[in-house]
Amino acid sequence: MTQATTATGRPRGGPSGPSPTPRGTRRRSLAVEFYRSAVGKKWVMAVTGVLLMGFVLAHLIGNLKLYLSREEMNLYGEALRDLGGHLVPRTTLLWALRIGLIAAFALHVHSAYALTLVNRRARPEPYRSRRDYVAASFASRTMRWTGVIVALYLLFHLADLTWGSANPDFVRGDPYNNLVHSLQRPVVAALYVAANAALGVHLWHGAWSLFQSLGINNPRYNALRARFAQAFTAVVVLGNLSFPVLVQLDVVEPACPGADPVAECDEESGVAVGRPSGGAR
Repeated sequence: MTQATTATGRPRGGPSGPSPTPRGTRRRSLAVEFYRSAVGKKWVMAVTGVLLMGFVLAHLIGNLKLYLSREEMNLYGEALRDLGGHLVPRTTLLWALRIGLIAAFALHVHSAYALTLVNRRARPEPYRSRRDYVAASFASRTMRWTGVIVALYLLFHLADLTWGSANPDFVRGDPYNNLVHSLQRPVVAALYVAANAALGVHLWHGAWSLFQSLGINNPRYNALRARFAQAFTAVVVLGNLSFPVLVQLDVVEPACPGADPVAECDEESGVAVGRPSGGAR
C-alpha cells in the first residue's frame, strides 16, 4: 500500500522526523529554556543570592572604616569611584558593579516570585495542611515580607546616603559625616535597626537554603550549613547594628563638617589640618 504524499513529495501525516518550526517563531536560547524550568529558577535565585550576600559583607567591611577616621572612610569612598585608576574613566567600574548588582537583585526577586507561583499551583490552598504550615520555619514563611522590607529600605538608603535627597546634611564626597548625621536622627536609626532585623531573618534562611537550591543537600553537611548561616547572619547584622547604636550613644560623632572630605581632621579641635595626596578630583 502506497503512502499518500503531498505535492512536494513529502509523506502526508506520516510519522516522519520532527515537525518544522513554524514561521515567525524563534527558538529560545538554552539560558532562557533553563531559566523557564523550576530547577533553573532555583539556581538563579541561589547564585544571585550568593552575589548579594557578597555585596552585603563587602558593604559592611567598607562601613567599618567609620571607626578608623573620617579620612579613612572618605578615602575609601574615593577609591570606589577611582576603581580602574587611569585605565578607564572615573566611576565607570563602579557603575558597572552597580548595574550588575541591580541585575542580580532583579533576577533574585523575579525567580523568587516565579517559584512562589509554581509552588502555589502545585499545591492549591485547600490541599495545604496545617502541619506543613507549622513545620515551616518563621524565616521561610516570612521571606517575601522581609525581602519587601529590605527592598523598600534600600530605596530610602540610596536617597539618604547616595543621592542625598533624604538627608538635609548631605555633602557629596563625605560619606563619614553623611552617615553620622543620618543616624543621629532617632527615626532613621530605628528604621536602620528594623531593616537589619528583616535582613537578618532573610539572610539566615537564604544562607541555609541556597545549598539545597544548588543540589548540595546531604545530612552530613546540614549542621555545617546551619552554622554557616548563623555565623554569616550574626556578623552582618551585629556589624550593621553597631553603627546606629554607637552614633546614638555619641561614641561616633561628626568630624570637621564642611571641610574638604578627604582632609585629615584634628579630633580635638575638629578642624581640618591638611589634605593628603591622592584625594578627590
